[in-house]
Amino acid sequence: MPENNKSQIREVNISQEMRSSFLDYAMSVIVSRALPDVRDGLKPVHRRILYAMHDLGMTPDKPYKKSARIVGEVIGKYHPHGDAAVYDTMVRMAQDFNYRYMLVDGHGNFGSVDGDAAAAMRYTEARMSKISMELLRDINKDTIDYQDNYDGSEKEPVVLPSRFPNLLVNGAAGIAVGMATNIPPHQLGEVIDGVLALSKDPDITVAQLMEIIPGPDFPTAGQIIGKGGIRKAYETGRGTITVRAKVEIEETSNGKQSIIVTELPYQVNKAKLIEKIADLVREKKIEGISDLRDESDRNGMRIVIEVRKDANANVLLNNLYKQTALQTTFGINMLALVNGEPKVLNLKQTLMHYLDHQKVVIRRRTEYELKKAEARAHILEGLRIALDHLDEVINLIRNSRTTDIARQGLMEQFSLTEKQAQAILDMRLQRLTGLEREKIEEEYKELVKLISDLKAILASEEKVLEIIRKELLEIKEKFNDERRTEIIVTGIEAIEDEDLIPKENIVITLTHNGYIKRLPVSTYRSQKRGGRGIQGMGTNEDDFVEHLITTSTHNTILFFTNKGKVYRAKGYEIPEYGRTAKGIPIINLLEIDRDEWVNAIIPVSEFVDNWFLFFTTKDGICKRSPLSQFAHIRTSGLIALTLREGDELISARLTDGSKDIIIGTKKGMLIRFPETDVRTMGRTATGVKGISLEDDDQVVGMEVLEKNVDVLIVTQNGYGKRTHESEYRIQSRGGKGLKTCNITEKNGEVVAVKAVTGEEDLMIVTAAGVIIRMDVNDISTMGRNTVGVKLIKLEENEHVSTVALVDKEDQNDEESECEQDVEE
Repeated sequence: MPENNKSQIREVNISQEMRSSFLDYAMSVIVSRALPDVRDGLKPVHRRILYAMHDLGMTPDKPYKKSARIVGEVIGKYHPHGDAAVYDTMVRMAQDFNYRYMLVDGHGNFGSVDGDAAAAMRYTEARMSKISMELLRDINKDTIDYQDNYDGSEKEPVVLPSRFPNLLVNGAAGIAVGMATNIPPHQLGEVIDGVLALSKDPDITVAQLMEIIPGPDFPTAGQIIGKGGIRKAYETGRGTITVRAKVEIEETSNGKQSIIVTELPYQVNKAKLIEKIADLVREKKIEGISDLRDESDRNGMRIVIEVRKDANANVLLNNLYKQTALQTTFGINMLALVNGEPKVLNLKQTLMHYLDHQKVVIRRRTEYELKKAEARAHILEGLRIALDHLDEVINLIRNSRTTDIARQGLMEQFSLTEKQAQAILDMRLQRLTGLEREKIEEEYKELVKLISDLKAILASEEKVLEIIRKELLEIKEKFNDERRTEIIVTGIEAIEDEDLIPKENIVITLTHNGYIKRLPVSTYRSQKRGGRGIQGMGTNEDDFVEHLITTSTHNTILFFTNKGKVYRAKGYEIPEYGRTAKGIPIINLLEIDRDEWVNAIIPVSEFVDNWFLFFTTKDGICKRSPLSQFAHIRTSGLIALTLREGDELISARLTDGSKDIIIGTKKGMLIRFPETDVRTMGRTATGVKGISLEDDDQVVGMEVLEKNVDVLIVTQNGYGKRTHESEYRIQSRGGKGLKTCNITEKNGEVVAVKAVTGEEDLMIVTAAGVIIRMDVNDISTMGRNTVGVKLIKLEENEHVSTVALVDKEDQNDEESECEQDVEE
């Protein structure tokens, strides 16, 4: 290697070099590309586009110019990046569904809310919008600093004067390296009023500002649900808000309902939304939609979702909110550049930085106008001297051989400056007329007054603020419009949804195929033992009711799945349907996986520390965990217990920590032991053995046993019996247990084990969806080694699916009601 090349080689640490180089790159992206300046709310590319258009004279009063011409000007002089990036940015600035107040006035195809791309830049035309002129107003009055462009051949503005608070008005979004910004747009008049209030009271609080600026205002309108996320974002700079489409439910002439969507959440693609809804209907994740069409036209948006006659439009709408972009979240992250450094700002800080910028703009503009006025007054003073000594001036000029001699003579004879002397030499003869002399005097007097006023402005902070207020109000009067996004107040500021729902006892049913619904307990009337029952739910041939519980609309319902996970919902959140309706798919209510199903449902009124959840699995494993560990469950669920391979969760019950537990199997075995035999474990623990099983046996039920109660057994073929708890002696956990029922071909295997006091009604559900309700006292009390008595008449090939206990219902004439129900 030549010696002269060796001197150019330098050894560096690769790790240190990568760190240094990447940091330089990151800062370049942060400062020069991805984040807006807090003063004008613009990223460099937006600023360069507007400045280039202003420089080319593409103002609103001039004809449109080709977009390609604008893009070429921007990338040639200021923005050394791809033309597509510049054109895409300019297109967004011209889209009324992206910008609250468009900064570019586009002519031609600039895309649509359906995601259609704009036409190529050679086809479209553009010019500055009227409001964008306010961003550059006074730019030629030395109000802002300039910097060299990328090659030093041009000058570009560091920031625009921005005579309105554009950062909040139009918002901003950008992803830098290791940080991102997402500022929503706002209503112009509200933000200006916020600046005015801050200018009058620097100690104003964010809460007081929120009375003036209630929240974001999106160009696509829609609805913001609640103020909690807005408040958090305005106070801390970060928060999440929920945005919904604006919908109405219309009744058609034939009695059907239609959901009409007229406004969408911000940045939601209408075409993709409709496609998503169609996919959900096709995959049967959402049911109840009979037709879906887009009736949008130039007069506005209109998506029509026709609802089947047997479906509930409100329930369907809630499912659409949960599974589609009809409801979205907007993560507010108010990150902007402050003096070249990225900072997260709250609402007051954002407005304060803008107000400080306007003070600088007004001061610099005033200084510029003062210098200009003083320079003109200086010239006029020279002209006045010349007019007062007109004959001498004329003689001096006439007798001078050259202009320089004349200029020097004027300066020496009349004590003038060079500029004054030159102005006298440049003066036209018509200025010597009497009228022109009066004009000079009048102009000079006005300038003296103007200079005094300008100096007074510079000497007074309050006068500067008065000018800012006056000019902001002028902009507000010129460009203000109505708020588009409606803010629906919920949470602390209003009555909770739960308070609006009456407390009532309800029955919740869940089918084997995962359809859930609720209905009032009074739907089912008490009948005598051996009755045929009433049709409680319409089901498919391959579906049947698997879980049935009674609870209150205000209780929390815990759903435990075969995978050992737990989900939660309020009783009133489960949609109410008629007696024969099958309900909605539970996947529309809970975020459960496709290969996951609910195996236990427990209602909880409150999560107290001294209560426990007791779990039992198919393989006889038990676990006891404090109820308080389940108070806060994510929408995606939590692990309730860790299962061994091949095992499933069968049952879960509430206990007070001092009761006995009974576990029954399908082969008729039952074990009783104190729950304290199972130590308290954490939420994700596996558990210990509760009962030893034969190879072909499995657990079918587990109950918390009180004193002086009966153990109720119901078998597959509709037989049942009660046996007093005293016949089951206490054993040690992990044993095989005692025989609780003789299993024969006549009665079939055990399907349910319940603990009853005689104060309950029993509800038996068959695989066909037939439900019978009877008084537990009507069921015979027998010993352990018996078959039981027939509780329900079953058709051939029909069997009992689910058994549940409900509160006893008083009836005056049960037999007549039974006859009435059978007729129905």
